[in-house]
Amino acid sequence: MSFWFIQIEKVQSIVPYYYFPTIKNLQKESLSIAKNAYQLLYFGQYEDSLNLAKLAVKINATDEKLWLILSEAQVANKLYKNALNSLIKAEEINSNISEIYFAKSNVYLQISQQNKAKNALETGLSIEPNNYKAIFQLGNIFLMEKNYFKAIKIFDRSIKVKPDYWQAFNNKGLAYFEKNDLNLSIEHFEKAISIEDNAEPLLGLASCLRIKDIKLALELAKKALAKDPNYVNYDYRKEQLWGEKLQTSTEILLQNKQLQKDVMLAKSKINASY
Repeated sequence: MSFWFIQIEKVQSIVPYYYFPTIKNLQKESLSIAKNAYQLLYFGQYEDSLNLAKLAVKINATDEKLWLILSEAQVANKLYKNALNSLIKAEEINSNISEIYFAKSNVYLQISQQNKAKNALETGLSIEPNNYKAIFQLGNIFLMEKNYFKAIKIFDRSIKVKPDYWQAFNNKGLAYFEKNDLNLSIEHFEKAISIEDNAEPLLGLASCLRIKDIKLALELAKKALAKDPNYVNYDYRKEQLWGEKLQTSTEILLQNKQLQKDVMLAKSKINASY
């Protein structure tokens, strides 16, 4: 009697198969998810962005960049306490990244903690001293505190790094007006306009010239409102850190009879955008 031994292959389909992703693959996937979260944030899909950012951090909690993106999504959703916690996590992973402290400063400003915002900016600037935008933001905090002398000094630092930074010249114009130095205010608004023909310095200059040269002031004001109707609004200008003295001058200018059509048109454009 003979025996035949038949080799039978196992059927793969009924054998359980498990895929265990490597750490490298997980990190790659989390970065991809975080990028998608950032794109959604850019397009204003704040809640979806937050959910994806949370998922990215859940997959990989050891990457400070993911915590930074999560904090941005949390800020967009007005979850400021959560955003600060995320930034603390990022700092624990890598305390030598200036963006963490700049982001912290932004959150502190959102919750009106200006001293903490200043400290965070200064820490970030100790790591990245030539970040002209961060320097400018530091100057803005002093402007909010009505410390005009200090604000001007800080804006000068920003201009030293980036000589064509019109925003710094503009905000020096704001500060000088509140210091009652009309000539220097005019000079800096004009410098800002020479770099960027923007509505803010145009209207700022118009307000400076309201008494000296009303004809030119009206021309500048009309041009400013046509460029950006938002500047017709007192509260909007306040958000741009316009001081009380410049606000008063601007309100008087905008009441001029020759500007009423332009003022009404600007207001109608703002209402139409809502």
